[in-house]
Amino acid sequence: MPAAAQRRIIFAHIDEPGYTNDLACYLQHGGYAVLRRSMARPPAELIDEVKKSGLRGRGGAGFPCGVKWSLVDRKSGKPIYLIVNADESEPGTFKDRYIIHQDPHQLIEGVMISCFANNVKQAYIYIRGEFPEGARILERAIAEARAAGFCGPNVLGTGYACEIYVHRGAGAYICGEETGLIESLEGKRPYPRIKPPFFPAVLGLYQCPTIVNNVETLCHVKYIADVGGDAYAKIGTPNNTGTRLLCVSGHVQKPGYYEYEVGKITLGELLYEVCGGPLPGRKFKAIIPGGSSAKILRMGETFALKNKDGTTRQLAVEDIPMDFDTLAACGTMGGSGGVIVMDDSVNMVEALANLNAFYAHESCGQCTPCREGSLWMKKITTRMVHAGARSEDGALLKSVADQIAGRTICAFGEACAWPTQSFVAKFGDEFKGAAETKPSTKSDHAIELV
Repeated sequence: MPAAAQRRIIFAHIDEPGYTNDLACYLQHGGYAVLRRSMARPPAELIDEVKKSGLRGRGGAGFPCGVKWSLVDRKSGKPIYLIVNADESEPGTFKDRYIIHQDPHQLIEGVMISCFANNVKQAYIYIRGEFPEGARILERAIAEARAAGFCGPNVLGTGYACEIYVHRGAGAYICGEETGLIESLEGKRPYPRIKPPFFPAVLGLYQCPTIVNNVETLCHVKYIADVGGDAYAKIGTPNNTGTRLLCVSGHVQKPGYYEYEVGKITLGELLYEVCGGPLPGRKFKAIIPGGSSAKILRMGETFALKNKDGTTRQLAVEDIPMDFDTLAACGTMGGSGGVIVMDDSVNMVEALANLNAFYAHESCGQCTPCREGSLWMKKITTRMVHAGARSEDGALLKSVADQIAGRTICAFGEACAWPTQSFVAKFGDEFKGAAETKPSTKSDHAIELV
């Protein structure tokens, strides 16, 4: 049976011939009509639509968007802020930048609907420092929207005021974590905050209630406000509603970005049918399904999953539906939707050395287990590649990783530990065999995932 066809909702106009990222083109395609209709509705009704939709955050954690909104402290008397997380720093993820570059007004409309629903008067788009062109595009789009009355002091003549500002980060992975992002936005070093008590919904930006949503998530809000929560909930699968942007990179014939209903396409269909299969003469070896921090899957392994009736079924890697829950049941996660594919030409020790170098560089240094442990994992894998491995190195790596996960303020501990834990568990033979192999002559910069 062939793979399901793409259902482009967020990417409806991405790469469409003749479609430009300016306001005139957006208005010709019905732009801001949903905002106009939404502002004629009670804000509480919009929040209820998002709850009914079952929309889960598309930034990595998959937390229900409507639940996040409902946790906002609306009785504090403090202003409520909305922050758009456009940091997109997870390796293997490249979806949000296409929205920003090619359809920025879609994001702005989603932001304004979300702001109106939550009585937000000031919103910030926090964009990664390495996206200078994206920042310029957003600045221009916001200026166009403000001049046309779609944001600013008197939105659509209703008296409702809301300003949107673009804030450029300095290119730190940790700023993808919402409280680290908030610290950075306040002009401080991006040390993630302890939760509790610093849940953004209560004590966020400037110690005020704050909503932090991903770019893709807010674009879905616009679509939900258009069709309604019940209609949106029928797209995808139960508890995994809507569509998902999937970024496929690595050793496939057709890498790129795709949009599918959540859970309606399997990993095998995505790799073999949509992406054209492996490169000539190669075989798939491993897949990271949700950005580099997700645990790796080894081709050929199977998982015993429980059915609703209590029975158990065996599920091969190729048959895993690309939804949040099934991937979690298989010991990994959907994460940010970044699918990294590796074929049988990849040395897994070198691949892990690449990841460990990245995470050691990006640790903010606040928590000792992460600050020290990420550096130790980098040192061990670098030595394994360049100076010679020892037979006990695989066990040593796992031991270090085990001391990090669950012992840090934010999820960066898991982000840097999970790759090591899963690489060693799934490819332990290669880590043992590395001790019997001549050290690589590659430089540190040459150890990379293609």
